[in-house]
Formats: sequence, structure tokens, C-alpha cells
Amino acid sequence: MQPAQPGALPSFKPLPGNRPDAPHLDARRRDGSTRRGEGRRASIGLGAASAFGLAASLALAAVPGLGADSGQAPRLDVGVAASGDAGAPRSVSASPGADPDVGAAWWAPVARAGDASVTLHWAAPSLDALKGYEVHRGTELDGPFHRITPGPLGQRHFADLTVTNGVTYYYVVRAIGFPEVTLAAPAISATPRPFSSDAEFLELLQATAFDYFWFEANPANGLVRDRSTPDSFCSIAAVGFGLTAIGIGIDHGWISRIAGRDRTRATLETFWEQPQGPESSGAIGYRGWFYHFLDLDRATRFQQVELSSIDTGLLLAGVIFAREYFAATDPVEGEIRALANALLARVDWGWMLAGGSLLSMGWHPERGFIEHRWIGYNEAMILYVLGLGASRDPLPATCWEAWTRGYRWETHYGQSFVVFPPLFGHQYSHCWIDFRGRTDAFLRARGIDYFENSRRATLAQRAYAIANPRGHPGYGPWVWGLTACDGPGLPSTLGYRARGAPPPENDDGTLAPTAVGGSLPFAPEVCLPTLRHLYDQYRAQLWTAYGFRDAFNLRVGWWDPDVLGIDQGPMLLMAENHRTGRVWRRFMQAPEVQRGLARAGFGPTD
Repeated sequence: MQPAQPGALPSFKPLPGNRPDAPHLDARRRDGSTRRGEGRRASIGLGAASAFGLAASLALAAVPGLGADSGQAPRLDVGVAASGDAGAPRSVSASPGADPDVGAAWWAPVARAGDASVTLHWAAPSLDALKGYEVHRGTELDGPFHRITPGPLGQRHFADLTVTNGVTYYYVVRAIGFPEVTLAAPAISATPRPFSSDAEFLELLQATAFDYFWFEANPANGLVRDRSTPDSFCSIAAVGFGLTAIGIGIDHGWISRIAGRDRTRATLETFWEQPQGPESSGAIGYRGWFYHFLDLDRATRFQQVELSSIDTGLLLAGVIFAREYFAATDPVEGEIRALANALLARVDWGWMLAGGSLLSMGWHPERGFIEHRWIGYNEAMILYVLGLGASRDPLPATCWEAWTRGYRWETHYGQSFVVFPPLFGHQYSHCWIDFRGRTDAFLRARGIDYFENSRRATLAQRAYAIANPRGHPGYGPWVWGLTACDGPGLPSTLGYRARGAPPPENDDGTLAPTAVGGSLPFAPEVCLPTLRHLYDQYRAQLWTAYGFRDAFNLRVGWWDPDVLGIDQGPMLLMAENHRTGRVWRRFMQAPEVQRGLARAGFGPTD
């Protein structure tokens, strides 16, 4: 069916500036401390529909406003959203339109149905007069529709977890403006069903994680929010995961190649064109390195964060993947490759050594280099590989030996491996680098590669949860996962910390699904059943429009309200590596990666 024809649209009176001061957020630090930073609401309204690469027009239906306490919408003359244009996720979508009187650009919702769940996303009218959004649901196209959101939503996503499998639901999203002013998109349908296979579950897990990087990005500059709050700043590590997510999204048909290509080019242009310099504000980075967090609109340093070496490394991994992925003769794809090469060549690797043999964790314009250095074993393995393989002024080969001097080989729960208690340290580098069948001098002497090392660390952590030496409620064979994550911050619990085991580190009973999802390729026989158990058992509290929440704690009944980019990235990429290996295959084609591994002494596992 075609979308309904537009009715008479009431005019919006613009609100004066819709950018209030935002509340303080816990900004994440990998050293275990917490930085309190003030976020700022970012305006990422669509404006021109071309921002998503969409071309066809979508009718806007004007519907009467509802009372604040009303639970039922009137019967609406709406159509089912048609199959989408290349720029929209293809599962269920519609094309945008604009009304010249209102200046509104609207993208109808995208729905994803799972086992007893439906998730919705939508883009915003380019108006400053919005109070929020309401979601209305019915079981017939012509209604009645009942409001299922308690009040206007501040975000453009919603997870409906009160659905029955086998029932087809119709959803209408309403944008609420001044009194008696409401816009409604065409209805969209979804039918939840039990998963028919593990592959179907993983497809939903990946699709919802991908949605984070597509919908929580500023389409004008490609910057991705650190977390799923409207006032979040950008995390450059999340951008690195997001650049890789785009290729996965194209391969799965969630977006078109054109839409992904255009978003990728906009992202790389931002990092190439924004100013670099030693000034304390107004720059995106210095000497080819980039600040950990950026203002989502201006793409410049957020507050007084550090110029981060590891987060730049994760960003560059995404840049390299984008270059390898967009290999067609299309002129825009050629621009992507040129921008990627320029960004890689600009990095001053020797400068970040700060006169030593190990990379500094970062630099502040106010006080210089951070004293702490990256010494193994942790997430910085990929940073050294890229630095050793750089085409311009690479790191000395001796850096790898210096890095491995920090390794601790231990045995826990019958597993012998290089220890790093939080699982993210065993996962991040593996998101891009395929370490199977190749190893360095340190692990060659022990007869394994880094893939096997991460497998052993994963199995040892699960064994720790089964043993549960601290007696946390819920821990067991299908409830585990310790890594860096938020925490309740209540008595006897911590806030954001790098949690891990074995040996136990900051284990206060807080678990993170990304710890399990990020290890999927290493131990699918335990990771996949655990993820499915978490979905089945705790879906009502733990599942969101972007998949799993960051963390939860059963002892205090706490469920993190946020979703984090650096959680969804590893789950998306590692699920893809487990299922197809496509991220590994493309990334491993890069000459920088091959040179870096060779200069670090990697060779076939004996």
C-alpha cells in the first residue's frame, strides 16, 4: 500500500533554542577512575533528506493532538510504509518527504521484530519546536491505535517488549509540538516470532547493534555518540567501530552501498578537514592523533579530554577497513581511499613515544604527555601493529619486544594464558586482526596463538562465574561477563570500572553482555547460549532498540539505562567474524597490517 496523502498541516511555531544545559555524565576512563563531564545536546535533525541518501517522497499525515493522559489515538487514515529506498534499512522502511509550510523532513520508522520484541527507529522532522515523540500501536491497519509510551519520548527509538509472537502489530510514531500540533508518520507493521535458529538470533543482535551506529551518528559529519543519550559527546573509538559497521550493514542489506559510502566519506572528511594543532580548544587533534571525545556538532575537543593514542588506534582500524571495503572504481570510493591514506600518513608515531620505547597513553595541551605507557597485555595490541606497519615513519621494531615485557602468563581454572582480567582487552584487537594460525615469539614458545589465548581467557572467566567465589546472585554457566562497563554506584558497588576475572578485579556483581558477545568467535559453544539465555531470561529489563544494555547487577536489581558504542561495536564485529569472517578478510588485506605483524615477528604457529 502507498503512504496516505497529506492532510492539512497546522503550522509549527519554532521554540526558542532547544539546547538546554545537559546533566553531567560519567565519562569513561580505562584506568578505572571516573571523569565527570558535562555533555551538551547535539542537534542532528535530518534537514535535507539527502543526508541519508534517500530520494523518493513520503506523505505526511496531520492528525489531531491527544490529551496528555489519553491512551488512545483516533482512527487514522494512514498507509503501511512502503519498502525503502537505498538509504534506509531495507527490512521495513519508508522514504522521506518535506512539507514546504512546516519545513519538516520525516523518515518513517524502521521496525525489527524478534522473539517477543519489536524495535523501532525514526529520524526527526527538521524543526526546533518538538516536545518529543509518542508511539501508538494497533493490531489493524485502520486502528484503533493505543499509545504505548508513558509520555513524550526524548529519543527517536523505542523497544516494544509487550508483544505476543505471531501477532502483526501496526505502529504510528507521532511528533509532538505545541498544543494541538502533531505530525504522524505512516503506519509500519511488524510480526514478532520465536527465533527459528541461532543464526536468526544473531541477525537481530547484529542488526540492532548496527542501528546504534546508523541512528546515533550525526549524519552531517559522521561522528558517533559515546552512549545513547541525547546529550552525549562523540567517542572516536565508537567512530572506528561505526566505520566498520557500515560495511557490515551493506553486506546484510540493512543500508545501500551508496548510503554507506556517502556516510563514510563524510566521516573521513571530518577527521581530515577539521583543524589540528597544539591549542587547548578548537582542534580535533594534533600531529595526526585525535582527542578521545569530540563535540558532536563542532567535531572539536570535548572539554579537557586527552589526545588518546588507543582511541585513535581504534579509529584508524575503522579507517583502514573502510579503505579496504570501498575498493570500487566509483569516484566517491576513490575519495574514501585517498582520505584514508592521508589520515594514516599524517600520524606522527614517533612523537607519541615521547622519547621512550613504549607509546604514551596520550597527551594534553595543558600538561604534555600522560606518564603511563602502553605495555602488554591489553587492548593496545592493534595500536602497535598499526604503528609498526605505518607507511611513513613507523615505530621501531623493538617496540613489540618492549610491549611483551609486560605479559603475565598464569593458570586459572585449568587454563594457561596471558592474563588481562577484563575481557575487552582480549577482544578489541581481534575485532579487526585475524590472529588464527600466526603468532609472535612470546606465544610461539608456549605453543599457541592469540586467538587461542583469548579463547582460554573467555573459558576461564566463565569458570570463575560458575565457581562464584564472591557469592554474587545469578552468576553461573549462562550468566557471566566481566569487562569495562558502567556500574550501579550504590553502596558496596562501583560506578564505571574495568571489571574482570580471573584474577578478580572490581567484581561487584555487575555483568556486561558485550563481554560475552565480544568473545563469540573464541568460544561460540558457551557465548551463544549465554547471549540467548540473557535475551530469554532478562529481555524485559535488558533489551533495547539497540540490543543489549551496557550492564546489569542482579544483586541490587540495577539495569543500566544506557547503550554504549564501544559495547555494540565488538558484539557486531565479532558476530560477523564468527558468522562470515568478512571483517577479518578485508582488514587483513591492508599492507599496514601485514607489515606490522611481520615487523613484530609474527609467523605461522608451529
